[in-house]
Amino acid sequence: MSDDKNQKEYDLDTLRHSCAHLMAQAVKQLYPETKVTIGPVISDGFYYDFFRETPFVPDDLKKIEKRMKEIAKKGLDVKRVELDRQEAIDYFRSLGESFKVEIIQGIDSTDPISAYTQGEFTDLCRGPHVDNTKALKAFKLLSTSSAYWRGDEKNPVLQRIYGTCWPTKEELKSYLERLEEAKKRDHRKLGKELDLYTMSEEVGPGLILWHPKGARIRYEMEEFWRKEHYKNGYELVFTPHAAKVDMWKTSGHMDFYRENIFSPMDVEGQEYVLKPMNCPFHIQIYKSRLRSYRDLPLRWAELGTVYRYERSGVMHGLLRVRGFTQDDAHLFCREDQIEEEILRVLRFVLFILRSFGFLNYKVYLSTRPEKSVGSDQAWEVATGALKGALEKSGLEFEIDPGEGVFYGPKIDIKIRDSLYRYWQVSTIQVDFNLPDRFGMSYIGEDGKHHQPIMIHRALMGSIERFFGCLVEHYAGAFPLWLAPVQVVLLNITDSQAEYTEEVCQKLLEAGIRVEKDLRNEKIGFKIREAQISKIPYMLILGDQEVQSRKIAVRKRRSQETQTMELEEFISQLQTEIDDKVIDVS
Repeated sequence: MSDDKNQKEYDLDTLRHSCAHLMAQAVKQLYPETKVTIGPVISDGFYYDFFRETPFVPDDLKKIEKRMKEIAKKGLDVKRVELDRQEAIDYFRSLGESFKVEIIQGIDSTDPISAYTQGEFTDLCRGPHVDNTKALKAFKLLSTSSAYWRGDEKNPVLQRIYGTCWPTKEELKSYLERLEEAKKRDHRKLGKELDLYTMSEEVGPGLILWHPKGARIRYEMEEFWRKEHYKNGYELVFTPHAAKVDMWKTSGHMDFYRENIFSPMDVEGQEYVLKPMNCPFHIQIYKSRLRSYRDLPLRWAELGTVYRYERSGVMHGLLRVRGFTQDDAHLFCREDQIEEEILRVLRFVLFILRSFGFLNYKVYLSTRPEKSVGSDQAWEVATGALKGALEKSGLEFEIDPGEGVFYGPKIDIKIRDSLYRYWQVSTIQVDFNLPDRFGMSYIGEDGKHHQPIMIHRALMGSIERFFGCLVEHYAGAFPLWLAPVQVVLLNITDSQAEYTEEVCQKLLEAGIRVEKDLRNEKIGFKIREAQISKIPYMLILGDQEVQSRKIAVRKRRSQETQTMELEEFISQLQTEIDDKVIDVS
């Protein structure tokens, strides 16, 4: 039998954490002056942060990876040792590893201190690890970046190396191929190529400028969102972009989210801030008049633009910005209505996600965290309602213990894209904190005041983030109903220009988004340009089409054309748009 067949199987986290240690060992051998800090496992890989004056460059990564392979082949046994606190401090101090000393000093005195040794290298770690470095056979170093020690910009700047590790070379190869495909699909790259949006230094980082084509897609997204909300028993509201600081003090945002709120501005002696959330505004609408139990539930939705101060180092295209529009809604209901309202929201979430082509997802029920507000009974009622709705929906879900928000439990839904990556988008949160803070009430059947339950709900999360997901999911080739240009008309020579104008007018009258390419270029060139622009349909118009009063239709990924009556084509398009057909070949 081969070594592979006899090799012990390890879970991915163990392999990846062991690989982080392998990388740290290689770095210390090649660059002895470097100090090691931490090397955690992350999604699809790991990283390790190092302190050194000179940043790592691509050639360094090649050397480090080569040394890692050499160490792995040596088959070094990996051994766990337990140290008492002072022994650990003295040991790492003797190595000059000041960051490790700081970590040890921050560990609770009752917790055991363990380290793992392989060859000459010992690293502070809880484990677990592989038993021998030969188990690490499929890894790759990917990139570098900088990071602050413990995430604090007042601390030293560290050099971070990212890597990935898999059980087999075949799995590693498959992952690297997905990474290459992800680079091609990067929404920042495609956003520029397809002329969808930009950001400007003169405007400021994290603030999006939507170009006509990107704005058209966004318009279609939002119009669909609005129409479906009215169909599902919601009313739409609009609220301001700023409010007095006092409201945010009442809501608790000035205490809990102060670091994400832009600095107050003075308006006639009163302090105002740009809104980081929409919920307090919806509460003010609720409180504008007396409510009865007969009024509930109330379902109010808003595409509300909010502003949050994100540090420049964490912003990322459309996925992490400073100004974004939340797909937001707040439901106000009685305690006995919670479960049914959550069930309704779950159905609505899945309908919206499927309409945009996201058919696979993971669902999580996040329970009470250590730091929270509210009574045990309130948490039990809210968690029970969320769980009951999930069970009635028939959805498979996982419990995510302690990951609820401080004011209540929540359901999170992560969508899977075409590259099998998961994105956090939809959330449903039960809140009994804000109704209490703002003194909300309704008159019950008994004639007394009762406090309503508030449900926060987002289907897409934010328009910007969801848009970025869509770009990468479809690689910019949007389904017909979302495509900014649905049809492009390509004439072969100038003699078809008049017929091209006639066809264009009929498509416009039918509500089809159409462009004309009347340039004096070869038809093959025009077709390639249309394909690069990822336009779903091309109509090729030559003398034969003019004479027959028909059109030659070509799909963006096809090599063939089909001759059709224009009216038949328009009818086909309208059906495809109405049905929100996803696949356009």
